[in-house]
Amino acid sequence: MRLFLSSYRFGAHYDRLAALAGPPGRVALIPNACDAWPRAWAGAVTSDLAPLRKLGYRPEVLDLREYVGREAELERKLAQFPLLWVRGGNTFVLRAQFARSGADRILPRLLAADALVYAGYSAGACVMTPDLHGLESVDDPAEVQPACGVEPRWDGLGLVDRRIVPHIDSATDPTGDCTRLAARYRADGVAHWALTDDDAIVVDGERTEVLVDRAAS
Repeated sequence: MRLFLSSYRFGAHYDRLAALAGPPGRVALIPNACDAWPRAWAGAVTSDLAPLRKLGYRPEVLDLREYVGREAELERKLAQFPLLWVRGGNTFVLRAQFARSGADRILPRLLAADALVYAGYSAGACVMTPDLHGLESVDDPAEVQPACGVEPRWDGLGLVDRRIVPHIDSATDPTGDCTRLAARYRADGVAHWALTDDDAIVVDGERTEVLVDRAAS
C-alpha cells in the first residue's frame, strides 16, 4: 500500500510523492469533497489541474457521482491510473461519495494489491483515517444530505491508524478551528497527526513516516 497524505497539496515534500509514484503520467483527479459547493466546483478543479500539469502530469477529472451504482465500472476505471489525486473540501461529503460509488470498497482492494498510489490532501487525507468524529468542528456534516442525498457517515476507510488534523497554524484555517481540534484531541488522549500545510504522511508498504518541513522546524 502506498499513500501520500498531506494538509495542502504536496506540502514541502513533492520529492517524496515523486519517489512513491514514479515519473509523472496519468493521474485521476477526484474533486468530490467540493460537491456541496456547486458554484466553486469548477474553480476548485482548475486550481488542482494547473499545478499537476505544471509538474508534467496528465490529470483527468474523475467525478464519483457518475459511478453511483456502477462499482465494477469504477474499479476498472480507477485501475487504469497509477496515481489518484483526491483534493480537499468537506470530508463528510467526500466520505458519502466514496460510499455511494463504492470507492470505499474499491480503494482498499486496489491499494492492497499495490495497483496504484493514493495521494490526498485535507479532506482527501482525513477520509483515510478510522474515525471522523471531531471533524464536525471543521467541516459541516449538514452539507451531506443536500449534496449526496444520504446521511453523513462517521467512519473513515481506516487505512491509517489514527486521525488527521490538517491546516495547523495555517492561513487556510484563518479561524483556527483545526488548531483547536488538535488541542482537543491532545487533551482527550486521541491518537492523531496534526499537520501544517508543509507536512505530509507517507505510507509505503509496512512503513509509515511523518514528514515535516525541516526548513520550518
